[in-house]
Amino acid sequence: MNKTIRMLTSALPLAVALAAPNALADVVKVAYIDTMSGAFAPIGQNLFNSYQYNAELANKQKLAGNHTIEFVAFDNKGSPQESLNQLKNVINQGIRYIAQGNGSGVALALVDAINKHNERNPGKEIVYFNNSAIDPDLTNSKCSFWHFRFDANSDMKMEALTTYLAKDQSVKKVYIIGQNYAHGHQFTRAAKEYLARKRPDIEIVGDDLHPIALVKDFSPYVAKIKASGADTVLTGNWGSDLALLIKAARDSDLKADFYTYYGATTGVPTAMGAAGADRVKSVGNWNVNNETFAGKEIVEGFKKKYKDDFYTTQTHSVVHFLSKAIKESKSTDPVKVAFALEGMKMKGLGGDMEMRKSDHQMQQPIYITTWTKVNGKDVKYDQENTGYGWKTNQKIESFVASQPTSCQMKRPSAADL
Repeated sequence: MNKTIRMLTSALPLAVALAAPNALADVVKVAYIDTMSGAFAPIGQNLFNSYQYNAELANKQKLAGNHTIEFVAFDNKGSPQESLNQLKNVINQGIRYIAQGNGSGVALALVDAINKHNERNPGKEIVYFNNSAIDPDLTNSKCSFWHFRFDANSDMKMEALTTYLAKDQSVKKVYIIGQNYAHGHQFTRAAKEYLARKRPDIEIVGDDLHPIALVKDFSPYVAKIKASGADTVLTGNWGSDLALLIKAARDSDLKADFYTYYGATTGVPTAMGAAGADRVKSVGNWNVNNETFAGKEIVEGFKKKYKDDFYTTQTHSVVHFLSKAIKESKSTDPVKVAFALEGMKMKGLGGDMEMRKSDHQMQQPIYITTWTKVNGKDVKYDQENTGYGWKTNQKIESFVASQPTSCQMKRPSAADL
């Protein structure tokens, strides 16, 4: 009898563990649904490598306790429809977390599909980490409990950009150019609104929207910019569209200064080279050439492993916030993790960060930087082996760039916890 009791008692911990799988060490898979082929593939691959690298570091440090985080790539070819097809594959494979960022059109389609899936499939919910799709609607009219944006949205970046630009009295004529999709339209709208508020004396001398990823020669657009007499160009372009635009400006010896959101992304530094020095500026969440060079270890390690540049701090933020949410909620269940993420605060590579509870929009500092020759002092790290990197002009604290939200968040009930 005593022997039987001892056997039952020793088996109890195993039975409890089997009944509560989150008590064991889970592999938390995150499906990266993004551009792994086509014109924007170099950026997609860079981001995927960035996620993998940061996950490896987090797993070694046991930031999520005994759980490990693993990223799996799914190629959406830059298409909203293909993204939905890949989302079905993700669901069929039982993956409960996704990440994406290249394209707000894709992001809007994914949010809608995930909302419907989660409503129809309680217990199989999916959480979406948005690393760089910055259409403001995603945390306003289209906000969702299941969506968390780790990048500053377009309006936040424009607030920072125009706050800095407004101080430069040499800016008289501005030309706006962007890609003809959700983000491009929001960029143009915000640029006009914010400049009118802060510098009504500035003349908007041009406003172009071009097809995304289809223009191979931007020289006609650059010719229009030159003819307009613009001294400054504002562009929300990214990927090959920005690299080719910068190249055409360089080839035609356009003297205007450029303000960009994505000057640091793959291919653009090489396209700029020396011609962009002191004339191309970028607005982002972080710059390795910051006041303390925070993040330099990641930059150096990533370069050694991938022979590429680490430039998207959002991948670091996603991994660290997810790890902390898993640890604090003592669960890998997406619903519990999502609730843990709301209002979470942490010090990131760029400074203090907060995942705002009201709309799931990350609040964080924004850096204004200028493409400059490496000098070993305030510009120690270059990009793409050009000998040029980004000099920090100003770190704009999160409260300056923060924007109000119209989000009316619909949350799961307490019974779902």
